[in-house]
Amino acid sequence: MTEPELDIKTRILLAAKKLFAQQGYDGTSVRQICDEAGANVSLVSYHFGGKEKVFEAIFEHFFPGHMLTDLAAESLSPVEGISKIVGEVVKFTMTDWEMSDIVQLEITLNTHRTATVFRFLDPVWTKVNDLLQEGKDQGVFQIDSVSYAMLQVMGVALAHKRAKNSRFTFNYEDMDTDKLAEQTIEFVLRGLGVNRHE
Repeated sequence: MTEPELDIKTRILLAAKKLFAQQGYDGTSVRQICDEAGANVSLVSYHFGGKEKVFEAIFEHFFPGHMLTDLAAESLSPVEGISKIVGEVVKFTMTDWEMSDIVQLEITLNTHRTATVFRFLDPVWTKVNDLLQEGKDQGVFQIDSVSYAMLQVMGVALAHKRAKNSRFTFNYEDMDTDKLAEQTIEFVLRGLGVNRHE
């Protein structure tokens, strides 16, 4: 591929990511994507094969799947694994609002595109579930139910996403992403019965 081809493809993907996050997939036309990218409408078909393929390409290019999948594949203790994954989820959702908004919207709408989203999410949350079970079996986590604990871990790790659009005022510009991640990890671990400071 030549440099101009990479550049126009990237511009199309960035434009689509922005518009899908703002307007949703169904509310965004190929023409709007191309207007935003400064590209000819025919280039979406030429480079991607249509809007549906652009959606998939956004996940392949911008979802931190490699990092999260690597984390999911690592051999970590339950405490280390939960800490790392929760931290990365918080950092990702705080630093790429557009991508995480697309994920949230597609899961909520439960469209045929949701399968694409889960293809990227499943390895991460499956690893969390496995770590919770392992931690429970080892007596490291003081939990009665892995399923209930899973709901709580997901809820806490993603709470800032829901709070962003609430009626309560949160100043996200002044929030330190690393500090939020660390405090979220601490909260999750305490909820699982782990005190790292003892």
